[in-house]
Amino acid sequence: MELDLKQLTQEVCRVAREAGAYLRDEQQRLRAEQVERKHAHDYVSYVDKTSEKMIVAQLRRLLSEASFLTEEGTAENSSPSGEVGRGVLCWVVDPLDGTTNYVHGNHPFAVSIALRNDSEVLLGVVYEVSLDECFSAWKDGGAWMNGKRISVSDKPIKEALLGLELPYDADMYRETGLRLIRHFYGYAGGIRMNGSAAVALCYVACGRWDGWIERGLGQWDFMAAALIIKEAGGKVTNFEGDPFFLNGDDIVGSNGRIQEELLLALREKDKG
Repeated sequence: MELDLKQLTQEVCRVAREAGAYLRDEQQRLRAEQVERKHAHDYVSYVDKTSEKMIVAQLRRLLSEASFLTEEGTAENSSPSGEVGRGVLCWVVDPLDGTTNYVHGNHPFAVSIALRNDSEVLLGVVYEVSLDECFSAWKDGGAWMNGKRISVSDKPIKEALLGLELPYDADMYRETGLRLIRHFYGYAGGIRMNGSAAVALCYVACGRWDGWIERGLGQWDFMAAALIIKEAGGKVTNFEGDPFFLNGDDIVGSNGRIQEELLLALREKDKG
């Protein structure tokens, strides 16, 4: 079956917006005692789970044959390992990216939905709820935000605004994170953290930020936004510089111009 990726992406934008409206309404109702901890500093609530079920039900109607990889694991016909077999389509869903922001009453937070096969991402949608910004892309179709074409910046590293997020697993990433901050602080144009991988990558895609680095991610965190960056003219690799990053947990995304400098900083870290 040949997919109409443009039409399907538009339908997925609708699904993401509906889930986002639910997240927006529930943030005012969520109580501290309703929040659980999956791991240290890694939160989940009924909101994540309900949002995921809503999204999965609608995506299944759009493409009944596809499997699912979802952060909360609520979907039947799921792919828990993250590996996708040859010829298989798989929805990759984060029902609430930026949960820590969400439960503390902060922003941003987002819905992220991608469709992939064994070798590439076919479409990606990230809906940033607080600013009502729906970022989207489909293979060879460009990158968009609320129906307007977007593209990456052309800034060099000394003018670049970089995202250097610190993931939940401090023991795993502490040395990497601190070395990257020491390397780029005072050298790049600026450093930011926003608490949502999906939104941060979309900020690179639309030129607000110029590069972003993080490890310890799930596919649902980065899959949709990675395609959006690529379709916006940017570059995405893993920490080793490999453009086939789909089954890993580390991402370097940039405007392309500074990609090698970001990768070089990671290699220098490894030597240290």
